[in-house]
Amino acid sequence: MATAQEIPPIEVFSNSAYDAENQNWSISQSANKFIYVANNNGLLEYNGARWQLYPSPNNTIIRSVNVIDNQIYTGCYMEFGFWEHDEYGHLTYTSLSKSIQDDLIEDEQFWNIIALDDWILFQSLNRIYSFNKIDKSFRIIDSKTRLTKMIKVENAIYFQKLNDGIYKIENGTGQLVNNSNILKENTVVNIFDHNNLFLIQTQKKGFFVLNNNELTPWNTPAKEYLSTISVYYSLKLRDNRLALGTISNGIVFLKENGEIDYTINKSKGISNNTVLSIFEDIDRNIWLGLDNGINCINTNSPFKFFDDAKGTLGTIYTSAIHDNILYLGTNQGLFYKPYDSIQDFKFIEGTKGQVWCLVIHEGTLFCGHDDGTFQVRNGKATLIANTPGTWTIKPIRNLLVQGNYNGLNVLEKQNDTWQFKHKVKGFDISSKYFDFLNDTELFVNHEYKGVYKLKLNDDLTEVVKVSNDKTIQKGLNSSLVKYENDILYAYKDGVFKYDKFDNRFKRDSILSLLYDKESYISGKLILDKKHNRLWGISENNLSYVSQGQLSNTKKISSISLPHKIAKMMIGYENILSIQDEKYLVGTSVGYIIIDLDKVHDKVFDVYINSIKNYDLNSEKKSINLSKAEEFGNAFNNIEFTFSVPAYYKLNKPEYTYQLEGLYDQWSEWSDEASVLFKNLPHGNYTFNVNVRVGGMTSKSISSYSFIIKKPWYITNVMLLFYTIGLILLSVVIHNVYKAYYKKQKKELVLKNKRDLELKQLENEQQLMQLNNEKLKQDIENKNRELAISTMSLIKKNEFLNSIKDELKKANEAEDTQLKPVIKIIDKNLNNTDDWKFFQEAFNNADKDFLKKVKSKHPNLTPNDLKLCAYLRLNLSSKEIAPLLNISPRSVEVKRYRLRKKMDLPHESSLTNYILEI
Repeated sequence: MATAQEIPPIEVFSNSAYDAENQNWSISQSANKFIYVANNNGLLEYNGARWQLYPSPNNTIIRSVNVIDNQIYTGCYMEFGFWEHDEYGHLTYTSLSKSIQDDLIEDEQFWNIIALDDWILFQSLNRIYSFNKIDKSFRIIDSKTRLTKMIKVENAIYFQKLNDGIYKIENGTGQLVNNSNILKENTVVNIFDHNNLFLIQTQKKGFFVLNNNELTPWNTPAKEYLSTISVYYSLKLRDNRLALGTISNGIVFLKENGEIDYTINKSKGISNNTVLSIFEDIDRNIWLGLDNGINCINTNSPFKFFDDAKGTLGTIYTSAIHDNILYLGTNQGLFYKPYDSIQDFKFIEGTKGQVWCLVIHEGTLFCGHDDGTFQVRNGKATLIANTPGTWTIKPIRNLLVQGNYNGLNVLEKQNDTWQFKHKVKGFDISSKYFDFLNDTELFVNHEYKGVYKLKLNDDLTEVVKVSNDKTIQKGLNSSLVKYENDILYAYKDGVFKYDKFDNRFKRDSILSLLYDKESYISGKLILDKKHNRLWGISENNLSYVSQGQLSNTKKISSISLPHKIAKMMIGYENILSIQDEKYLVGTSVGYIIIDLDKVHDKVFDVYINSIKNYDLNSEKKSINLSKAEEFGNAFNNIEFTFSVPAYYKLNKPEYTYQLEGLYDQWSEWSDEASVLFKNLPHGNYTFNVNVRVGGMTSKSISSYSFIIKKPWYITNVMLLFYTIGLILLSVVIHNVYKAYYKKQKKELVLKNKRDLELKQLENEQQLMQLNNEKLKQDIENKNRELAISTMSLIKKNEFLNSIKDELKKANEAEDTQLKPVIKIIDKNLNNTDDWKFFQEAFNNADKDFLKKVKSKHPNLTPNDLKLCAYLRLNLSSKEIAPLLNISPRSVEVKRYRLRKKMDLPHESSLTNYILEI
């Protein structure tokens, strides 16, 4: 078969991912969208985030699973029954076969389970056991030959007895429907009510129609192919297509009319070619139970992928549909195939090398190539302009202007053939992006040099004016495009629109919503003229601008498609409208088909799957999910696991959570589906979790409330105890303090009394000190008076002696009678009144000194005491002489005599001795 077909996204789960055996025999789904798989190791449960394995009750292979209401029914070797979730979120098993264990056939295995009204039917290769859910009774249908399949068609149950025919269960027994040789000799895989046809599918002979008990082949376009494959399992999908799981050819999808839609085998993305089971889930995903692994095909996804696995095409830079032919321009040349077919792509000879653009103008397909410009017709390419590097081609008037490596060039049509006309002179900069403002003015964008505005002459032969636009910055991967007659320039800071009146580019707030700085990877804007849409690319989304249905306001729509999955060539992204709402997106590994009709807002519910609690010294303990719990203070570590059953390969769920009572802020979005809170303080908490898938945030939040108890030492009882104890302690402390303060008061009174006495004593001392200071002052005053009086006497006596000496000289010389005057002077010099005055002053200044000297030396004369007084004043002999009216020599003699009287040693100083008394 041809291999050029588009495949929906496929999520592959290997046995290491679900941690069980390779083979998977049956698949089912619960109302909350959890997936259940019958595996060789047991029952697998998948909640969208993690797989959980539950071993079969007798450790044998589980062959069948079917979720009916809230119960998961399974069948295995010599055992069948159902599983239910307990309050902790775990599955527990209840056996139904035990009540009839003695009736089971040796080595019996149960391969199929079907619900009909109040009955659950379990099919082995030998019997069909019908269990009544109301009265718990059993009915058994035996077969002498092998029972290959039990099938539900509308409200009837059919089964095949090999070598016997097709039977229908009526009133609890099998009634023959048809026993033609085809049905006797060939294994029946399935029976369908298909477009009013009763279709019977065989394993190797294809489909047959049973009408009026006559069996005829179903003539379909795939009839011949179906006879070459062996089908193990099949399913009719909700869109009336048929999915056939083969033993060695993967899965085949048939359209409603029996034509092959597409096939998927290991080379196309599934992990194994042997399909043991097929299941269509609530969201129309197709689950495959394989001989080695589990796969989920997102058949309802808006995306389909063409994978250039062998690298034949290379990176796709541009695409076009012309005359119902799909053309792909890549870095390796130009390829084509009939549109909407699964034929392989063919290479167009002569186009080897880089293709930059494909442009359709007036029914002609032009190919911009590294070698120049080609005109493409009927699978052949003709070079019409050999100017290297044709980036793009734009029509203007009746001409075509192309941007090349060397600037701008013009093509013209002559005799129904396009050919090179001339190069536009005056501008030689590579013109990857350009567009016309009017017939003679245009803008050219160069991502490294900026935006240029050119003014051409009327013949478009020469540039008459060039200006580099400084109102916007140059930018890596920037682009320039004309949309709704406006020139747009896009780079990381947003989308800017040229204002013709202000002659400058201005940022457009609505168009700039196509991407933001954080998600910017390319400023490439792609115009879809057919739908008047403008596409932009960001790190996580494809976005487009369209007209609002009820107003002229532009509307921004986004499709989640991460760049790491899309793998588009940055700066060379290309999107082509191919049919209705379908678009082709070129990538570096093939291309992607996007169907906007399948882009819908989906509803997602996030579930808390398990809660575990523990302290530092214990194992994790599962917690009841259905009611709020109170945990001991030591058990303050709590773990939540959560998930959303959304099975889309391209849109992985991201979670955010909040713990009210501790963190009021929501966490950052993360793909982690669990969170552990450690060492929580006591208090009331509510855990909230939300999810977003493909950029859409769920409107429902899953919550769980719990309480961490206070530690024992701050419980209410202990607080009451503390309160009583505090009161008692307060009373004791009050009494103690009362006694203490009473004692302190007594001590304080005594202390104050002592302090008062000390204060009085200090005051008396201060008063005494003041008196002493006063006395000292008086003594100092007396000493000053004594000194003054002494000096006065000395001066007086010196003066009188000088007068006496002069008078003596005059008396001797003139023999005058001056003796009476001299006597008066002598009398004045020896005046005892002066001594009495001096003695009184001396006694006031140095009280009792003369008495002390007299008591120590009683033999001293009054003149000796005079000399002692003068020496006490530390007067020299020269100063003492006038006071005694003798010569200094006589004073020395007196001093000598005084020493003798006082018996002073020779080495002792008389003055010092006198001063020390």
